[in-house]
Amino acid sequence: MATPPLLPKSTCPFLSLPSAHTRTHFIKPSFLNPLDKSPCTKRPSVQVHLKKKNPWLDLFDDGEDPNLEYGSLFADGKQDEDPRPPDNPDNPYGFLKFPKGFTVELASLPLKIRGDVRRCCCMISGGVYENLLFFPAIQLIKDRYPGVQIDVVASARGKQTHELNKNVRWADVYDIDDDWPDPGDYTDMTGLLKGRYYDMVLSTRVGGLGHAAFLFMTTARDRVCYIYPNVNAAGAGLLLSETFTAESVNLSEGGYNMYQQMVDWLGRPSRSVPRQPLPPLKVSISRKLKAVVAEKYTKAGVEKGKYIVIHGIESDSKASMQSRGDIDSLLPIQVWADIANSIRGMKPVFVIPHEKERENVEEIVGEDASIVFITTPGQLAALINDSAGVIATNTAAVQLANAREKPSIALFCSELKGRLFVPNAEQKKCIVVSSKTGKLIDIEVEAVKQAMPIFDVPSLALA
Repeated sequence: MATPPLLPKSTCPFLSLPSAHTRTHFIKPSFLNPLDKSPCTKRPSVQVHLKKKNPWLDLFDDGEDPNLEYGSLFADGKQDEDPRPPDNPDNPYGFLKFPKGFTVELASLPLKIRGDVRRCCCMISGGVYENLLFFPAIQLIKDRYPGVQIDVVASARGKQTHELNKNVRWADVYDIDDDWPDPGDYTDMTGLLKGRYYDMVLSTRVGGLGHAAFLFMTTARDRVCYIYPNVNAAGAGLLLSETFTAESVNLSEGGYNMYQQMVDWLGRPSRSVPRQPLPPLKVSISRKLKAVVAEKYTKAGVEKGKYIVIHGIESDSKASMQSRGDIDSLLPIQVWADIANSIRGMKPVFVIPHEKERENVEEIVGEDASIVFITTPGQLAALINDSAGVIATNTAAVQLANAREKPSIALFCSELKGRLFVPNAEQKKCIVVSSKTGKLIDIEVEAVKQAMPIFDVPSLALA
């Protein structure tokens, strides 16, 4: 049987329909050939958007319509802090939660149009140090969204930090860093967060699809999280409203500004609202906490304002309050003894994270050494608040001294770590002493002695 003739190129410019008796011909169009100089080489015009809200959510989302006009209602300015009516203890149904003039029918309008946040949950990864550095971000949320209620989900050690934060309503213990949580705890926390009806959920854990699914099940409107800088982040953006690609898997390596990407997004300018600046790190200490700590250091034989806190003694205790971004941040007691001997006019107070370290300190320093056993960041902040200054390695004591505006000497394993964790050290009345070998154990004690005059004691200069 004869083969039927092929279709001419002009009949089918791209390809001919295949059949049992025909062969397919592919003819490349002229606009796909970069060497073709025919008049048909004009490329189609495509509008490129540099930044979408989240390209994973909708591939055809070109962003906000520039021609859309909003009215004055719920469109401009910050949200209003609604005054709550007085509580009625005689009401058998509890306290009334709706403010005066509140209508349920209009409650969702400012939440959608203006992006109001009435309830916010912050899931903070890490321990004491990481939770402490998130305090400025919590204050920024409080300033940006007046009247917002902020809750925190953190580890057991991280929760202790928030007794120093007056802006936190509730703090729940749940380890979001656990890759294989207990199914009962996982479902219980999911139901707890879902039942609180959060408008925004923030997470500082560098996660993937699994952690994104956990945030998605909270049913919050805004789900914001860090994601892996590698292939492990695949699919996480489908379940999140805003993502930040971390520079490394360990976010703590960024130092004091480790949450810079999230802070930039939280303080972003909006309609008639300028960019919200990041406030400095501040902590609040209760009077009950001050009284407990005052009893401790009085029992150790020192008076208020006449002692210097020494923190960072080498120990295997979790109460050392180190940063996950700087593991080499503890010194043996022998080095601390040499530093303490150079102090004049003040009495050094050695902070131990475990009672088993007391015997070592008394053996090296002496039986008359002033030793205070402290394991919580709240008590450490109260001890620093009543002191004349702090000498510490890269632990939470350095940041607490800066928060309470106390002079301090910070010991680091390298100059890079010092610049990362204590930026603008001179403005914070802090002297950074770093090791020249990259190991903290090789730090020069003589350099620490030369920094002693920062405590403004005349006799210290004679050391």
